[in-house]
Parts: sequence; C-alpha cells; structure tokens
Amino acid sequence: MSRNIKSANIAFRKHDHRRCQRELLSAARRVCELRKLRLTTRRRQVLEILLISHQPLGAYDILAELNRAASGERIAPPIVYRALEFLLAEGFIHRIESRNAFISCVHPGHLCAAQFLICRDCERVAELENSDAALLAQADVLGFAVDHSVVEITGVCAECQKHGG
Repeated sequence: MSRNIKSANIAFRKHDHRRCQRELLSAARRVCELRKLRLTTRRRQVLEILLISHQPLGAYDILAELNRAASGERIAPPIVYRALEFLLAEGFIHRIESRNAFISCVHPGHLCAAQFLICRDCERVAELENSDAALLAQADVLGFAVDHSVVEITGVCAECQKHGG
C-alpha cells in the first residue's frame, strides 16, 4: 500500500489513535531537535489538541480547549495564533482553507503542498501527498510563479456511505 493511501487510511479507517497521536507528537519533537527549535509548552498543547482527532479545528475551538484545560488561567487568542503560526511554518499542521480551520500533518516537518479529502458528513480529513507536478509544470509553462497550493476535495467517506451518509 502506498504511503499516500496509508495517510488517507489513518483518517477514514479504525486504527489505534493513541498510537497515532504518540507517533506524530514524537516525530514533531524529533524535527524540533534536528532544526534546533523550541516546542514550547503552548505549541505542544496546541499540537496535542489538533492530534485529538482527524477533524479540523478553528483557532477559537483550540482556544476554548486550552482554557478548559488551564486551571484558572485565561489564555488570550494571540497566544493560540502564534502557536499555530509556528506549527504551520514548521510543517506540523495544515490550514484547511475552506473551513478556516487547522489539522495536524500526518508527516510532521514536511514542507510540502498537500491535498485533502474532506468528508462532509463526519468532517474527518485525510491528507494525501500527491505530487502537483503536472499542475506546477503547466503553471511554469505559462510563466506563473506558484507560491501556495491547496487542494481540498469534499465528499463522503466509505464509512459514512455505509451508514447512509
């Protein structure tokens, strides 16, 4: 099974999600060590919140979760946005443009354009890492300099189809 299909399988199939979370967090820590970056407590907490499921969360959902976990401390939105900015820049999370939300990357640290399959029923998101080579080659022929690429495909996952989704 290709790496791409395995990535999609993670979101749309039953799996040991705790193991999935541990592996992705561990990979993010290793990347930070290699790049000599600090995975601060807040950055780690934001990443852990995004690792809870394969569903995207908005910044204010993340903020609410942080405040729920904080003992009496009120966390301000800029703290969440700074953590998200760091996690995006380092390839630990992705922004789901159509949802104005964020999701953890299944290959932490890879700074690549990703494509997403988004189930409109259960809202789980599968990350695919197909090459945009054909599209980028066409852009190059036209003299167009691509600086950002997002592909989001919405539909219904196999599990939701089985249950009448």
